Amino acid sequence: MTPDTLRQRLEQRAQRLEAIAQRWLPPPDALPERLHAAMRYAVLGGGKRLRPQLVYASGEALGLAPARLDAVALAVELIHAYSLIHDDLPAMDDDDLRRGRPTTHKAFDEATAILAGDALQPLAFEILATDASIAGGAQQRLAMISRLARAAGSCGMVGGQAVDLQQVGQQPDLNTIDTMHGLKTGRLIHAATLLPADLADAA
Repeated sequence: MTPDTLRQRLEQRAQRLEAIAQRWLPPPDALPERLHAAMRYAVLGGGKRLRPQLVYASGEALGLAPARLDAVALAVELIHAYSLIHDDLPAMDDDDLRRGRPTTHKAFDEATAILAGDALQPLAFEILATDASIAGGAQQRLAMISRLARAAGSCGMVGGQAVDLQQVGQQPDLNTIDTMHGLKTGRLIHAATLLPADLADAA
């Protein structure tokens, strides 16, 4: 595969994700409008989409059609988006910019940003539980929900952020840094590569 071909494939997958996100995210004019606008602001129109790309690539290796992977890829991206909203807050990393534009709490306000993150997380699990395009049985859906929950929880992404906060003003050793990144970043990436295996008929 040439670099141009790879770039084109990555762009096509990113566009697929944007389209499915447009369908699942609440419209900005639906009550409560400000919350829904913040959710859309945090998810749409940017980012590398690394985790969804891994879902698509892993699923392709297992022979799964992209249409069965769209909702799974979006669920992973929603968890990632919620984590970025919360990470950027003044109580966490206190960032003003994300992807070259104001962070969600700067574009809206802190309370709305917190609620937007809170809403994106359950939406991810609702998608895995109900989206018809997944075409999986109850056991497959439960396996994916469990895997994503573990990757996002206190022994995964959230735990990594807690370790990160504990190191503020400290000089962490290499093992602590490795643990922090393995939890905060690695667990969700790991889940993205394995979720299609939970969905595959012959995992």
